Amino acid sequence: MFRSVARSAAGKPLIRRGYATEPVPARKVAVLGAARGIGQPLALLMKLNPLVSQLALYDIANTPGVAADVSHVNSRAEVAGYVGEEQLEKALDGCDLVIIPAGCQESLALVNMISNPVNSTVPIAAEVFKKAGTYDEKKLFGVTTLDVVRAKTFYAEKAKIKVADVNVPVVGGHAGITILPLFSQATPKANLAEGDIKVLTKRMQDGGTEVVEAKAGNGSATLYAGAIFGDACLKGLNGVPDVVECSFVQSTVTELPFFASKVRLRKNSVEEVLGLSSLSEYEKNGLESLKPELKASIDKGINFANQ
Repeated sequence: MFRSVARSAAGKPLIRRGYATEPVPARKVAVLGAARGIGQPLALLMKLNPLVSQLALYDIANTPGVAADVSHVNSRAEVAGYVGEEQLEKALDGCDLVIIPAGCQESLALVNMISNPVNSTVPIAAEVFKKAGTYDEKKLFGVTTLDVVRAKTFYAEKAKIKVADVNVPVVGGHAGITILPLFSQATPKANLAEGDIKVLTKRMQDGGTEVVEAKAGNGSATLYAGAIFGDACLKGLNGVPDVVECSFVQSTVTELPFFASKVRLRKNSVEEVLGLSSLSEYEKNGLESLKPELKASIDKGINFANQ
């Protein structure tokens, strides 16, 4: 997933092969909840990312051991572990990107919310940041990359094409019926029958349950996606042009205040929240069907934050 880093004549690391050609900027990334089931492998994946120069690992307990383990990996990032509320501010200080697989605190950096239910936790985070006077709608992201990963995999299997060549936008929300893959916009075009599209869509919407049940309740299904979206954010911060990913963000794409769709990332935040383009009739119906449930989840989050 990540590329190696070359070095300039002066010894400074250089990004190459799709990242940029200038020296790599110093980037600090924090993982909050780093000692937990998703946080630990996510910390490892971010340590392996050559765009990361500092990695701050935070949790309420057990972080020093995780930090010590991850720090032995022979990659660029320097690792530090932080424990407890009194060390949270230090963990967040100077961060460019904060990834949250568990828990939520205020930050001025780009914030990637993985904590489920994303449909509610992103609105909760927005309200918390508003109260702290730090809210920037263009810096708060709900990570729905897992849905895109599944859509690519399921589509490639059904169409019998290489998954590396596939792209499928996924819009709406990040749970059950609110997940709407736009297979009509998938590339390369496979012209699947409507019956196949319905089966794939249902499998998408049940994908999280499928994994949790297979794990017998021991963990969730967000392992890989956080690192992919975090990498995209770092590329955007570093000025790589036209970085586009799907994410659950504050939006005017529909009448709902938050919605997952394609977003174009830039140096400090979201450059543009992209529209839905043309939808098939099946997708139009799916969009209208998901809105009430997604609205209820958003409202639940907002109401919870304002109790």
